[in-house]
Amino acid sequence: MTNGATVILGETSLGRIGLGTNRLTNVPENVAFVQQAAAAGIGLIDTAHVYTSGESEETIGAALSQVPEGCIVATKGGYGSGNGRPEVLSAQIEESLRRLQADNIGLYYLHKVDPETPLEDSLRVIKEYKDRGRIRYVGVSNVSVAQIERAKQIVPVAAVQNHYNLAERTDDDVVDYCAGNGIVFVPYFPLRAGVGSTAAEIAERHGATPAQIALAWLLRRSPTTLPIPGTLSIEHLKENLGALEIELTDDEFEALR
Repeated sequence: MTNGATVILGETSLGRIGLGTNRLTNVPENVAFVQQAAAAGIGLIDTAHVYTSGESEETIGAALSQVPEGCIVATKGGYGSGNGRPEVLSAQIEESLRRLQADNIGLYYLHKVDPETPLEDSLRVIKEYKDRGRIRYVGVSNVSVAQIERAKQIVPVAAVQNHYNLAERTDDDVVDYCAGNGIVFVPYFPLRAGVGSTAAEIAERHGATPAQIALAWLLRRSPTTLPIPGTLSIEHLKENLGALEIELTDDEFEALR
C-alpha cells in the first residue's frame, strides 16, 4: 500500500501535509513564511479564532491575498463554554472573515462542542454561512463518532480534527469512521508525543528523521488523514513535506502501531 499524496476535501484535491499555526504571530517574517509554505505545496493551512489572540488569522490574511489552487485555509470558532451560542459564533465567523481578508472561508470547523449549547444549534449558524457562500466546507473538531453523526444531520461534514498521533490513539474509531465515510481526518499535534526508539530505528533505515516516520505512519494509518504539524521554519516545513515520499513496509507500520 502506498501513501496517496493527495486527499479529497469535498470536491477539492489537497496535498496530505498541512500546516498548524497556533504559534503564528503577525510579524513580517511570519507573513513571508506563510507565503513560502503555500508556494512549497502545503495542502491545508490551519488556524483558529483563538490562536495567538487573532494574530494567526491576521498573518494568514496579510500573506495570502489569493489562496493558491490546491491549498485551503481552515479556521475554527466556538471554543470554550458559551462560545457555541449562535450569536457568539456568528460574530466570531465575521471576525475571522475580516482578519483573513477573505470573501469566504475554505473550511470552517466548530472548534469544540459547547457544553451550554446543543451541537445542532451551533452548526445551524455555520450552515447558514455555507448556504450564503461565505463558508465552503464545514468541519467539526474534538468530537466522537456519535457527534459526527449528529452533525451530518445538519450539514455535510467534510473534515474532522481531533488529537491523534503515534502515542495518542484514543480516537481510532473516529479515524476509521472518517475513512469509511470519505471525511478528511486532520490529526492535530501529530508530533507532540515522543516518537520512541522504534521510530528512530526505522528512520535510520529510511535515511529520514523520526518526525518524518511519525508523519508517514499517520499517512499510512488511513487514506483520508491530513496531519497539520505546526512550525515557523521553512526548513522544518520542507522536512514535514518529505514524509510524503516515505513508504513504510507492513512490518514497519505494525511495529509502530
